[in-house]
Amino acid sequence: MTGRARSHDPAYRATVRAFVEGDPLDQAGGLLDVRAVVAGIPPEAKDGFLLEEVPWDRFPGGVRVREVMGWLRSGEAPVGSALGTLIALCADDMRAAVAPAVPFLIRLGTGPESGHRAEVLSVVGEAARMRHQGVCSRADMLRFRGDDELCFEVTGYPQNWSVRAARDAISADTDHLLPLLDDPAPAVRIADAYVLAAASGRAQDILGVLRSRLPTEQNSAVRAGLVLAIAQLARAHQDLGTAAWMRSCWSDPARPPEERVSAALGWMCLTDLPVPGDLRATVDALATDGTARLMAALPWMRAIETVGESGLHRVLHGMLEPERADAEGFDDPWC
Repeated sequence: MTGRARSHDPAYRATVRAFVEGDPLDQAGGLLDVRAVVAGIPPEAKDGFLLEEVPWDRFPGGVRVREVMGWLRSGEAPVGSALGTLIALCADDMRAAVAPAVPFLIRLGTGPESGHRAEVLSVVGEAARMRHQGVCSRADMLRFRGDDELCFEVTGYPQNWSVRAARDAISADTDHLLPLLDDPAPAVRIADAYVLAAASGRAQDILGVLRSRLPTEQNSAVRAGLVLAIAQLARAHQDLGTAAWMRSCWSDPARPPEERVSAALGWMCLTDLPVPGDLRATVDALATDGTARLMAALPWMRAIETVGESGLHRVLHGMLEPERADAEGFDDPWC
């Protein structure tokens, strides 16, 4: 949506009045709180794909999302093009429009006849993360900002609320998502783990399933993704025992290289302890170009990679050499 189009959008003007000119906290729980809107979608509306039950027009770009969801439901437009519109809104930092679609996207992606599961789940995963998720520091790579740290989308809408609404929707539909960890397609299993890592609730249930799935997973990239999903979920829910589990993983020579490297990343994100020498030795030995290519399929790595450097090597650079990374602009989440 261009600046001119936004200025003529009633939802955009209402957002500016409420959140830019007014106090955002006055809107908490009200008609413009997307968290309350998503939580209030009746179960029968989600299951019946009753799009008319959602007040899409309250949020900038929401009318367009309603139109796209109708196309997806009816098959009137190519799925890739429709999903691309939703991803573009997330990339343009307009997640408030996409968050109400998350319960419906989950049902599209997990339904028995879905032929685009990975693509649909990718939209859900991106709606549930802020743009800052691509930074490379130990403090920020896997972090979800708290509700008390307001930051804003390009429209002036609180980005925290949009992301939280999507995360709450994932939590509410965990039972739809967990079975896809056994999907025959590795891309679906990776996307599903990425989505589950963003859940705002049921953390112990999800962590238990992810950890029990890891020993039976045969695909190397999926194993790496499961470990990162465990780390991100544990960080969000302050599961203190997971840091020790990560250490046991990266220090175990019997585990596959990609699993150990992901566990090393997870451990660094879960603790602020100094990086031990044996961790550095582990990643020096195992974070090869081959491991980087294998892990490039993971959305966490795609969010970090640049034209000249793989996601894995860039994040290790940022975590293990923070002074050099800062000097080169690696702390810039927009790069």
